[in-house]
Amino acid sequence: MLCEGNSIRSVERMTGIHRDTIMRLGVRIGEACRNLMDQTMRELPCEKIEVDEIWGYVGKKQRQVTSEDDASLGDVWTFVAIDPASKAVPTFRVGKRDAEHTNAFIADVAARTLNRIKLSSDGLKHYVPAVEAAFGGEVDFGTIVKTYRTQETEGRYSPPEIESIKRTTIFGAPHRVSTSMVERQNLTMRMHMRRLTRLTNAFSKKLENFQAAVAMHFAYYNFVCCKHLLKARNYFLNNLLLKLSEQEEKPCPSLPQSAKPRAG
Repeated sequence: MLCEGNSIRSVERMTGIHRDTIMRLGVRIGEACRNLMDQTMRELPCEKIEVDEIWGYVGKKQRQVTSEDDASLGDVWTFVAIDPASKAVPTFRVGKRDAEHTNAFIADVAARTLNRIKLSSDGLKHYVPAVEAAFGGEVDFGTIVKTYRTQETEGRYSPPEIESIKRTTIFGAPHRVSTSMVERQNLTMRMHMRRLTRLTNAFSKKLENFQAAVAMHFAYYNFVCCKHLLKARNYFLNNLLLKLSEQEEKPCPSLPQSAKPRAG
């Protein structure tokens, strides 16, 4: 239910389980989902990858943060990578929109792909040095910058009109740079994660809760909810099963005669 846009308190009302228990369980499941993603999303045969960031906050918005507050409070960004061919999300990272987290995110993308990919991003300045450090020259990388027109008559939440689009090839061979798929994934996140839904009072009080919710969302998205991901999902699961089969198999102890289930 948490992965379908329900809030903690609504799940509490529907199930009768206390919200603190739900949150503790959510953190544990989020950790398991993060491990599942980490193990399966490797050696991926992707040809194109789109990356973007989506804004959220923990505890309070950045303008309300004081010098006495914990460093984890305030704005938090989720970096997302998506394969536009399969719509699968190979990896993500939750953190600040700075060079440190951008470098870690792009390095993670590079470590999970097998082929030379065509990489597209927005105009965030940290991407260029991060891509150069992670991929070297083995990538076709371009950026897209969209300029939006604003009018005084438009409402605060009216969809802006695009005035211009500038595509730039940074490294490698030119290709059509696009972030349309990953921007659509951002909408999916806001619809499926209550704490990211616009114009609500839902938010995370702790960073670990936010990270767990994001991990649950992407595991649910990749392996459960999307029918068009069936081909990619089978590949990822087979990849995991292959790795598990390569490990040393431990003999399964046989059940004692008294513990064996009765027929019928």
